[in-house]
Amino acid sequence: MKNCFWITLLLLALFPFRASADMIQGTEVNVSSPDNTLQFRFYQQEENTVNQLFYEISYRGEPLVLSSRMGVEMKNSKWESALAYTPKVTKVNCWCDNLVFDKATYGEKNDSWKPLYGERSTVKDAYHSAVISFFKRDKSNYRMNIEVRVYNEGVAFRYSFPMHPDALFNSVVADLTEYSLPEGTKAWCAKWAQAPYEELAIPEWEEGMVYERALTLHLPNGKWAALTDADTDNWCLTNFTRSKNKPNTIATDMYSRMDMVTPYATPWKVVMVADTPGKLLENNDIVQNLNPPCEIADTSWIKPGKIMRETTLTTANALACIDFCAQQNMQYILFDWKWYGPAFDYASDATQVVAPIDMKRVIAYGKEKGVGVWLYVNHHALEKQARELFPVLKDWGVAGVKFGFVQFKTHRWATWMHDLVRLAAENHLMVNIHDEYRPSGFSRTYPNLLTQEGIRGNEEFPDATNNTILPFTRMLSGAADYTICYYDKRLKTTHAHQLAASVIFYSPLLTLFWYDKPPLYEGEPEVEFFKNLPTVFDDTKVLSGEPGKSAIIARRKGHEWFVGGITNNEGSQETVSLSFLEKGKYYLARIYTDGGDAVKTKTHVQCTYFKVNASQTLKFNLKPSGGVAIQLIPMSEKELKGYKKYKG
Repeated sequence: MKNCFWITLLLLALFPFRASADMIQGTEVNVSSPDNTLQFRFYQQEENTVNQLFYEISYRGEPLVLSSRMGVEMKNSKWESALAYTPKVTKVNCWCDNLVFDKATYGEKNDSWKPLYGERSTVKDAYHSAVISFFKRDKSNYRMNIEVRVYNEGVAFRYSFPMHPDALFNSVVADLTEYSLPEGTKAWCAKWAQAPYEELAIPEWEEGMVYERALTLHLPNGKWAALTDADTDNWCLTNFTRSKNKPNTIATDMYSRMDMVTPYATPWKVVMVADTPGKLLENNDIVQNLNPPCEIADTSWIKPGKIMRETTLTTANALACIDFCAQQNMQYILFDWKWYGPAFDYASDATQVVAPIDMKRVIAYGKEKGVGVWLYVNHHALEKQARELFPVLKDWGVAGVKFGFVQFKTHRWATWMHDLVRLAAENHLMVNIHDEYRPSGFSRTYPNLLTQEGIRGNEEFPDATNNTILPFTRMLSGAADYTICYYDKRLKTTHAHQLAASVIFYSPLLTLFWYDKPPLYEGEPEVEFFKNLPTVFDDTKVLSGEPGKSAIIARRKGHEWFVGGITNNEGSQETVSLSFLEKGKYYLARIYTDGGDAVKTKTHVQCTYFKVNASQTLKFNLKPSGGVAIQLIPMSEKELKGYKKYKG
């Protein structure tokens, strides 16, 4: 009896789900994470006289996603025509209704891989999995699988459809996936990709409004979760909306119908979970893991770096901009829109330079200085002439293309845009996608896509509180081109905040001095932080933070660490424990903070240098809308002679 008692307790701990009286026997499938903190449960249940698909997720023994519906609504002209001529058929139910459970096949993976670049040099890929198979009990012989992966970092699942000779035009017209959450759950919501965020309980969502992915959730038990997608290049945009008839439930909104031919699979639906919002960000490799490996054989031409926009579109200023970038250890300049004419006019020809730029001379001079040239190209020219244009740009020696205002939300435009990235790879062109597009891990497969916008960055001149929200929401999806500014008077944050933002907002192609020009630089000493900062890293740690309050992130390249800390509009007291440093070593800490009028430069950034080690904790009184940036360089005691030890 004692053994039975302990076995029962163990089963409840591993699978703490309530029993469902209407659950169809023999359909239950349970999958746990490698560390047993996450449990996924699938089952079929009878509702409204039909058998439907349901799932639940628990984390550390507590409910994360309550009983929620799964499935897609499909139309197939041949299948529907057959039903129309079948006697006694008066109603066609949802396609996923009354699927017959066939079997579940279990598996696991415990591996790691090395990305071409990233927030860390090694990515762990470990999960337990199940493939749940179904068939339809009619003459159609259609089959569907639900593929499930449970990582320590979250749960992912998708719907896949095996090869079927008659499935010529399967149209997925609705995604039925829902997320029923514990009462009191709040979400950080943005109505479009560059919109401001607001924290709302699910019942407070506007009726009919859709909200962007990644959608970060604060659960009533204090835990954090996020909903997002992965591997979306052959699908339309999906977002989240409030269920019309179920309380505290989020439904899936598809931007357009999907006309597919078997075999095919939907994107992965991802439910991330962690004890803190910082751990969510540390765990965002789950999105990359759900995408196919790199398909570019020779990646030697893909080179991350820092980039500055040349705003005058003249040869003389372009050459001066290249000189500035060479001096400041920046690898690229960008000619933004209008270099080839009106960007929103199909009549403009992007194979011709209209602005007074000697493009051949500029590119050649840049190569002498180690500075490459990127060109902005708008949707109109990309749609009209990409196949003609990309070989021309390659022949010119252009390093990369910034896609502007591209359409991507429907299935047609999503596949078109991702195929453009593939076409760019064929021509050894790197890519930055601007405006509303948000990533879903495609850069793992095509790493020539270095970055993308889809963020309320400095083009919008957001306030500091906005910036503290972004690391725990938008940045869960992947790299973001925030377009760091420095000298522009329209900024609503301090200069130290902008220095720190270059660490906070990861982007392999890091835009600096977005609205600035080289003459604005007057030797401000803190600009050395930008000069020394790499754009890709070997390790990343979120030291502290919470949306709307603050964010402190440390990134390592080789043996050096770079730390960025930002606060909200009100300011805050922050500490930075240096316990992540290698024990037994000393470091030079170059610290950049807002010094106020006591610092006699136009940026008022105070630069201090201290001797530190892993046992210490740095303390900062961050001014309203302020920040702190730190570079930590390992040095011998001899090299550090003359530097004071930090005393706090």
